[in-house]
Amino acid sequence: MRARPYALVLAISALLLAACGGSSDNTTAPNPVQRPPDPLAGAAQEQPAQRDTLTDQVSTFALDVDTASYAYARRLIQDGRLPEPGQVRTEEFVNAFAQDYPQPADNGFAVHADGARTPGGEALIRIGLQTRATDSSARRPANLTFVVDVSGSMNEPGRLDLVRDAMHTLVDQLMPGDQVAIVPFSTTAELLIPMTPVAERSGLHAAIDRLAVDGSTNLEDGLITGYQEASRSFRSVATNRVILLSDGLANTGSTSWQTILDRVAEHAAKQITLLSVGVGRDYGDDLMEQLADNGDGAAIYVSSLEQARKAFVEQLPATLDLRARDAKAQVVFNPGVVETYHLLGYENRALAPEEFRDDSRDGGEIGPGHSVTALYRVRLRTGAAGQLATVTVRWQDPDTRRPAETTHSLDSATLAADLWTATSPRFQIDVLAAAFAEYLRTRQPLPGVTPDDLAS
Repeated sequence: MRARPYALVLAISALLLAACGGSSDNTTAPNPVQRPPDPLAGAAQEQPAQRDTLTDQVSTFALDVDTASYAYARRLIQDGRLPEPGQVRTEEFVNAFAQDYPQPADNGFAVHADGARTPGGEALIRIGLQTRATDSSARRPANLTFVVDVSGSMNEPGRLDLVRDAMHTLVDQLMPGDQVAIVPFSTTAELLIPMTPVAERSGLHAAIDRLAVDGSTNLEDGLITGYQEASRSFRSVATNRVILLSDGLANTGSTSWQTILDRVAEHAAKQITLLSVGVGRDYGDDLMEQLADNGDGAAIYVSSLEQARKAFVEQLPATLDLRARDAKAQVVFNPGVVETYHLLGYENRALAPEEFRDDSRDGGEIGPGHSVTALYRVRLRTGAAGQLATVTVRWQDPDTRRPAETTHSLDSATLAADLWTATSPRFQIDVLAAAFAEYLRTRQPLPGVTPDDLAS
């Protein structure tokens, strides 16, 4: 393995620590973790789906800012376990890391594209989309309905304490004009406190302190009750959001995913979005992720007070507004330059090309200051040069639903000649995050990224 410049190693290490929810208090070396059993040992390994540009040159997907897959995989690995391949979503590993894409001057998207050549005539292409940040003090007011799992599975030491601490901290950070309702659920759900102005903080804090573990997990009843309260108190001038805090292990009421998902999608169509916050050592990752997708929201996972405070204090208040609804990306590859391509991740966000401009087709909801990154593995045609791909992002205005688009092109001449010596540290972190996720899923390396590269 070739040597890396010492300063670059330090920069990459710093970026690794700066991942969303990452901890920077590693003052002592962790105890060695025994190698866990390999979920793929002895199993057939999934091969990447390469698409031939002569028959399929258009790649279309809904944008996604979820990071729960990365955070939960980190928790498992720190506990000495490996995630199941199906729990690893490559795009969430990449999007867990901060970017430095330039921001647009308006409320749309800035589109960034770059890449690097890798051995064997291939290249890794990065598509970066960025919205304009805003001062949290300038945002519109918020109606927040907390739907809190207080079932017996939340009795894991520290789990409900983490939820209470995060809610207390957020209530103290909210601004005049914001309102909060709290719906705990176990065997059944109850409206603990209806939509209440944050000026009445003492009552909100007292309600949070009354949250206690009891019973089984009727997730359906919790969401129904929460959405009923969010609908009753809906304000058109506010951001209306349901925040689900749960381990996602439904075992009472309707446990049919489709029944629950349909109810969530119905309310999302009425501009009530969902943030699913996962907690706990045992976690229903698939359900929580699908809830967020159907609820026009996002899924995150927290396993420590530090991560919960970061999510609820630093990230949530500043991103309660929306910059874009139903945002989608479409990448058109030039078959004269690109022979095959493969989008890393976004499998359950894939769209047909004709759905790109079908504004009834669900996309992703993107807040202020958010970045979305997608990586492609491409095989280049020998000796070919010129425009490699055209990237278009389409979205709807959060209030008027008026669609807008912006486009950016990438030329093969701009590709870096070497992945490790001619690209930025953030590009390398994105590649390593994707390579690690793909290795967890398939045990197959990306071109130019060996297992030794990952280990270093």
